[in-house]
Amino acid sequence: MALDPQLLEILACPVCKTDVKLTADEKGLKCVTCHRVYPIQDDIPVMLIDEATIDPKRPTKS
Repeated sequence: MALDPQLLEILACPVCKTDVKLTADEKGLKCVTCHRVYPIQDDIPVMLIDEATIDPKRPTKS
């Protein structure tokens, strides 16, 4: 089950409050500004700062 597109529209990075995009492997949401990647576990985005990693090279889906 993929994430609902409407959910993706309203989610924002808890650190810098900018948009997040689905990663190419669809296992995370990446902030377009600070490049934090929030994991997706059991089809639920984990938008906790402590759970995020910083990965500037990981591509996102458009």
